[in-house]
Amino acid sequence: MQKLQKIGLGGGCYWCTEAVFQSLKGVYNVEQGFIASTGVNSSFSEAVIVHFYEDSISLKDIIAVHLHTHNSTSQHSMRSKYRSAVYIFSDEDAGLISGLLEAIQGDFVEPLITQVLWFNTFKPSDSQFHNYYFTDTERPFCKTHIQPKLQLLLDTFSAHVKKGTLATPVNKVLAQ
Repeated sequence: MQKLQKIGLGGGCYWCTEAVFQSLKGVYNVEQGFIASTGVNSSFSEAVIVHFYEDSISLKDIIAVHLHTHNSTSQHSMRSKYRSAVYIFSDEDAGLISGLLEAIQGDFVEPLITQVLWFNTFKPSDSQFHNYYFTDTERPFCKTHIQPKLQLLLDTFSAHVKKGTLATPVNKVLAQ
């Protein structure tokens, strides 16, 4: 029996992040909403919680996809709403994620700004926004912002993409 893992990820719009991770083999569920950490990062920021089977997709691959599909090297003006972060649930995760960020840094020219933060609380987004991309891929936001990320996902991480996911609504893919 495969062990289900989870990790919180923030960086860009949760509609984009949700679509990216829903498209990956080994991802069981993606919860879309807002995550708060502790201390100076206790305000809510758009994020997802990804539930995945590490026997099917490694944590390193999850983190690499995350870093490559949002602007993980930019301290832009919207960082309080779109915090670039990996939210951890255990002490073991802290060292592991920090090491993965260091290893993946070599893929980037600029330094990563992604923080490793403790998960404190989660507030789900309104259900009308869940499965945003896959319920209507023709929305202007989907075409302008999500589809380029999914194309990058196909170009860079195609071995991890579920067959048919990017051409079929997620409900049909999950029912197979």
